[in-house]
Amino acid sequence: MSRSTFLVTVSGPDRIGVGAELFNALHSLEGEDVRLMDVAQITIRGTLVLCCEVSADALTHDSLMATLHERSIEGEGITVHVQEVTPKDEVDGRRLLVTLLAPVIAAGQLESVFHAIASSGATCERIVHLASYPVDCYELIVIGPDHAVLRESLTLVAKESGLDLAVQRAGLHRRAKHLVVMDADSTLLQDEVIDLLGEASGRAADVSAITKSAMNGEIDFAEALRRRVALLAGLPASVLEDVRAKLRLTPGARTLVRTLQRLGYVPAVVSGGFVEVLGPLLVELGVTHFEANQLEIVDGVLTGRVVGEILDRAGKARALRHFADVVGVPLEQTVAVGDGANDIDMLSVAGLGIAFNAKALVQEHADTALSVPYLDAVLYFLGITREEIETV
Repeated sequence: MSRSTFLVTVSGPDRIGVGAELFNALHSLEGEDVRLMDVAQITIRGTLVLCCEVSADALTHDSLMATLHERSIEGEGITVHVQEVTPKDEVDGRRLLVTLLAPVIAAGQLESVFHAIASSGATCERIVHLASYPVDCYELIVIGPDHAVLRESLTLVAKESGLDLAVQRAGLHRRAKHLVVMDADSTLLQDEVIDLLGEASGRAADVSAITKSAMNGEIDFAEALRRRVALLAGLPASVLEDVRAKLRLTPGARTLVRTLQRLGYVPAVVSGGFVEVLGPLLVELGVTHFEANQLEIVDGVLTGRVVGEILDRAGKARALRHFADVVGVPLEQTVAVGDGANDIDMLSVAGLGIAFNAKALVQEHADTALSVPYLDAVLYFLGITREEIETV
């Protein structure tokens, strides 16, 4: 005789003891070879939906319903529904994590996402609302046979509907230690340090023009840096302290670093800026892994030159690899966050490359893009909820 499979759904206003009553009823049936196969629950605004899949050799729909009724699970608005179902077939394919993020996520945007999932032959197994402020964020567990098709379809939908979206493989690696490497200027910071130095030297317009060309990938970063630093020649080193005092962290930056540290992740910074300016701030934040360029100072005056090899686009990628070796995590457990053309190699090397309010050129080389102004939104791509952030 084949086993029967039933889906038991308990729904209604949540109250203390509902789960205990349901499992007590199922426990009383264990002598009839009843086996609990699966359990899932969600509670939204005090409304409960609790589902159990059970199977048995001799159990019938009526006898199961009678037992549940005898145990007084129903009442006070709670209803119990029992449905005989066919054993579920596993969907062909592996699990992917799809993270959706926007200032507000509307039903129409979700409709587009779920249409893309369905048209790719995939199905959504689970939805978690990671955050509702300061941005809206959902994480979906999606199973599908063709990940490439699913990624392409979802990426297109995200662009059309104004969503920031990341697609990652699911698995235990999400719970492992991660290394999160950030650019400094216009990522960790709201400012471009070289532009602040340009203002102090009275050459702000000249420096800013070169910075813009470098960020757009029009000038090689190393050459652009040499040109800009040359404009600072003769500036007293005491100005560096004045510039440090003007630095503004990006909204959410301190929360991001603090949360990563307290949850056992490792934050790091690689910057085309200067260690003389960034060093004290990073020490204050507790960031111990960082690399940046060094200004040459002679007799208390900037010479207009950089000491040693310039940390450029390739150098940032090398720094990420070095930090991963030091920390002891594989590259697939690294996250890189940046906004400029000199971040492209770093974003490409990391397990997850995030373009933060970046130009189109940079977004094309990243796994995902964040268009919201909050740097701590990076945490959602690690599956960390807003509630966990607030608790930390």
